[in-house]
Amino acid sequence: MKKITALFFICTMLVAAAACSSSTTPESTPATPAPAAPSSDTPTKAVPTEAAPTEAVPAPSPFSVMTEYREIAVSYPLTVTDQAGRTVTIEKAPERLASSYYISTSLLLSLGLSDKLVGIEAKANTRAIYRLAAPQVIDLPNMGTAKEFNTEGCIAAEPEVIFLPMKLKNMADTLESFGIKAIIVNPENTALLKECITLVGNVTNTAGRAEALNATIDTFLAATKESVSSEAAPDVYLAGNSSLLSTAGSQMYQDSLLTNAGSNNVASGLTDTYWANISYEQLLAWNPEYIILAADASYTAEDVLNDENLASCDAVKNKNVIKLPGDIEAWDSPVPGSFLGSIYLSSVLHPEKVNNEYYKECVTNFYQSFYGFTPAD
Repeated sequence: MKKITALFFICTMLVAAAACSSSTTPESTPATPAPAAPSSDTPTKAVPTEAAPTEAVPAPSPFSVMTEYREIAVSYPLTVTDQAGRTVTIEKAPERLASSYYISTSLLLSLGLSDKLVGIEAKANTRAIYRLAAPQVIDLPNMGTAKEFNTEGCIAAEPEVIFLPMKLKNMADTLESFGIKAIIVNPENTALLKECITLVGNVTNTAGRAEALNATIDTFLAATKESVSSEAAPDVYLAGNSSLLSTAGSQMYQDSLLTNAGSNNVASGLTDTYWANISYEQLLAWNPEYIILAADASYTAEDVLNDENLASCDAVKNKNVIKLPGDIEAWDSPVPGSFLGSIYLSSVLHPEKVNNEYYKECVTNFYQSFYGFTPAD
């Protein structure tokens, strides 16, 4: 057994903490059953130290319960299917890992694998999450980017397994020829992120921790969506990093981010698998109630509010232009902590249902539990 503050909580407690008016669990989200007493040979997962209340009660902290995650034995050789549909056999539990993708690097850190990393993507020094959770990884050999992979650097680092984004699928066979197992990940919606976490947990022999991480994300998202389920979903436009006129359609993770926050993505009709460029005319036609800027946007909310082209847009007229927090990492990317972006947005869009103090507590407990540091207030 290993201890981890995996942040499980009961939805009714969340409802009380977030000042919700209802404690009813929807049919689509079954209530968490009371845990059975473990037998001598059955590991226990998520055993609360005290029973949950049957009615919503004032709860200053729904995160006081410590939980346990079970060890899940992974047998090697292990054959998996990665998210590009490739079949890969891992001969033994890998001790040397690499990642050329920010998403998979952050995931590896959340699974407690920083000491096994021998290489990560370029520009690692720009990622606050690395400095906070595992500063030693910043100086590891760089594996390049999705546009320019560092093949020689990867071979020299001698990882047993490397995690690559879908854009680098064509590199997999090359690396295999050098004895490096390549796993393609593509967590482009909530379900695929969950699949990605399970995949990486199995490959790296951290299946129990991956299970706890997935359960935590599922629990928080289900409870957040329940908290705002009775509210009207405002129309929201999410602007990308490079340009206000770059946005995410239904095929991208960012669409899930908005939906999980209790909002309507005005660009959901777009089916591009990458950021889509639009015109001012299209943005004005959508006329969103809120404009949300990506955490790493190269422009500010003030820039948008002062853009004369958008003077007639409701979001601008009502000064509802908000930039996602990015002090820790970009929650508009499909990293394990991205569910916190949905909680943050729900606290902005539905403040009477999800309050700011609850959001802060979510952030603190999550990063303490899975990344081993306490975020600054």
